[in-house]
Amino acid sequence: MSNRKLGRPTDQRLALLKGQVTDLLWHGKIETTLDRAKEVRKIAEKLITLAVKTYTDSVEVKKTRYNTNGDPIEVPFTNDGPNKLSARRRIMASVYDMREQRQKGEKKAVFRARTKDANHPLIEKIFNDYAPHYAKRAEESGQGGGYTRIIKLGTRRGDNAETALIELV
Repeated sequence: MSNRKLGRPTDQRLALLKGQVTDLLWHGKIETTLDRAKEVRKIAEKLITLAVKTYTDSVEVKKTRYNTNGDPIEVPFTNDGPNKLSARRRIMASVYDMREQRQKGEKKAVFRARTKDANHPLIEKIFNDYAPHYAKRAEESGQGGGYTRIIKLGTRRGDNAETALIELV
């Protein structure tokens, strides 16, 4: 099956799709043309499937830290296993890095405390929120996939392009 060209050169088309997949995974829904929505769906479903299959792969390790007196202390850490690390890197190559935004009326100190440990908020959202949710859904229903929904909205004024809303289910 061939890819839709979307009336753009390859580099522009790939950047456009990467941006729309990023926005879909960050916001949960986007409005775009029907052809773009179908292409975004293909990419987003593959990324979520990859996260669902590997989100439980983690390894407990102990690292030596030194306290204020200089005494060594064994501290347990949870690292990604090899499969999850590979999946994380593949997803990071397929989406743009989003930055966490300050909430309206949120103090700067509270924002820094909330986002202190989040290096890649979108990747964390995929592995910590979406993957467990969709894995549980797949376990209950007995089937995987179907993470997105496309709703046709009609034609756009001006160029008469058919628009659609794509959202995560």
